[in-house]
Amino acid sequence: MSVAEAKTVKENLYEGMFLVNSAKYANDPDGTAGAIMAILERAGATVVASRPWQDGKLAYEVSGHRKGLHFLVCFRMPGAGMEVVKRQCHLSDVIIRHLVIKHTPQLFNAMVDALTGESSAAEAAAEAKEAPADAKPAAAEAAAE
Repeated sequence: MSVAEAKTVKENLYEGMFLVNSAKYANDPDGTAGAIMAILERAGATVVASRPWQDGKLAYEVSGHRKGLHFLVCFRMPGAGMEVVKRQCHLSDVIIRHLVIKHTPQLFNAMVDALTGESSAAEAAAEAKEAPADAKPAAAEAAAE
């Protein structure tokens, strides 16, 4: 089979939320994030954006843990890699629980912008362009009457 005949593998867009042991993350944040990235790399994923999200007390005890950190990752991966992610997360001593959601391109781009913080500056610039320069606030118009 030549390169032209080779089938291209469609990559899906995913958001993963990994609940990790907050004590392990506090002691070694790079190592904990690296363990998550290694699992995704092993599954053939390409990480687009990632960041720790929420650290704190859990609503209920999960696998003996009362505290945890939610680590969000947006990534591209062929669908066949999901079994590898699932298996590796169950075997990991860093990850307590995980949830992976498949996104549409529009929602995926919005999540990546939110994780990287790029959308806030772009939205502020867009709002500044939309607002007319001579517009008065409603309170100023009422006072003028």
